[in-house]
Amino acid sequence: MEEELLRIFDCKRNAIGKASRHEVHRLGYWHETFHCWFVSREEGIDYIYLQIRSESKKDYPGLLDITAAGHLLATETVRDGVREVEEELGIGVSFEELVSLGVLDYSVTTGELIDKELANVYVYKCNVSFDDFVLQTEEVSGVVRAEFNQFSKLWLGDLEEILVEGFEIDKTGKRVLINKIVTKSNFVLHDQSYYVDIIHGIRKIIRDSY
Repeated sequence: MEEELLRIFDCKRNAIGKASRHEVHRLGYWHETFHCWFVSREEGIDYIYLQIRSESKKDYPGLLDITAAGHLLATETVRDGVREVEEELGIGVSFEELVSLGVLDYSVTTGELIDKELANVYVYKCNVSFDDFVLQTEEVSGVVRAEFNQFSKLWLGDLEEILVEGFEIDKTGKRVLINKIVTKSNFVLHDQSYYVDIIHGIRKIIRDSY
């Protein structure tokens, strides 16, 4: 099977060609991704939703991550990235329903993986229950949510741990409820500046929307 090709960029965001996903991460090319964060408000409390990465994933198995995210192929535009939401979570979302936080660039190196992303970041103000999620289990094993205020305090250094609640699909395919305490070590290692930027962006959206 031919490996997917990604568009690659220089440090000034100029497109310079294409490369396979393996080469992109081995050589540290800048490349485009699509990130979608789900937020909601219930009974006056704002929540942010997180996916649990499948244990079968090569990178960061079992860790908490962006609600839905993925690479943009060389043949795709940013609008095409919305497919990631339905593929991973089974939630149909139109591009017009999303609120943009712009393009955030960050670089994280873990072992032999050099991840330099131009992340097209969006927020989806959702009205969903956990029963609405139909997961692509080879990618995502569960979905949880945290109070946005607590999530913010965790990443801004004011808390060491927070509570998350939701569900995970176990090895037998059964949904298991989750209600547990997590720390930063339970999250994918995105750059600290990325978390700070999305927190400030989501705060503004929440303030302007509700």
